Parts: sequence; C-alpha cells; structure tokens
Amino acid sequence: MIGSRIRRYRKGAGLTLTELAERAGVAKSYLSTLERDQNTNPSVELVAKISSELDVPVNELVPELIEPEVAQFDNSDYAWWNLIQELRESGITLKELQEFVEFHKWKKQVRGDEPSSP
Repeated sequence: MIGSRIRRYRKGAGLTLTELAERAGVAKSYLSTLERDQNTNPSVELVAKISSELDVPVNELVPELIEPEVAQFDNSDYAWWNLIQELRESGITLKELQEFVEFHKWKKQVRGDEPSSP
C-alpha cells in the first residue's frame, strides 16, 4: 500500500513525519493517516509533492494506482502533469488541444522559426 511505501522512503531519507509533512505542505495528521493506510486515495498532486520531497519517482509510491501514462513520469514532469490536469478540468478536449498544437506549429513555420517538413 502507498502508506508503507511513503513511510519506508521517509525513514530512508532520515525525515520525521513532521518534517515531511511541513516540506510537502500537508497536515501531519493527514500524512499519518496515509502512512497507516487509513487514507488510501490521496490526490495526484499530493503524491507528486511527497515523491518530490522524498526524491523518488511517483510510480515508486503508487504503481498500482497511477495512470499508466503518468507512471513513467519523474518529478521533473510534474508541471506537465499538473497542466494536463488543469486542461482536463477546464473542459478542453483532446481534439481542441491537438488543434492548438497544430496551429502553433503552423504559426512558427509561417514566421520562419521552424523548417518546413517535406
């Protein structure tokens, strides 16, 4: 379970429960419920913060819960994952995002920022 993994990595990093809670910006009591597996459904954002503070990849903490495309992310990809979540929550569709990317590529090509493809 996620709690035992968090506890193992926390202790391996030489951090107290209080120290990790403060660094991750979460209440000590909440972190304690996670570590004791009383709460088994933390947000992706919280897991990413904890994994960052413990310097371990997110998928080390929740390999069975995390979406497959996110499991390969390391901590440096957190900002991208957060942006993807924001886009989903804002209601943008995948097609709309793809259209934006294509428009952006076209605009760069027209300005001469990018060589044209054959």
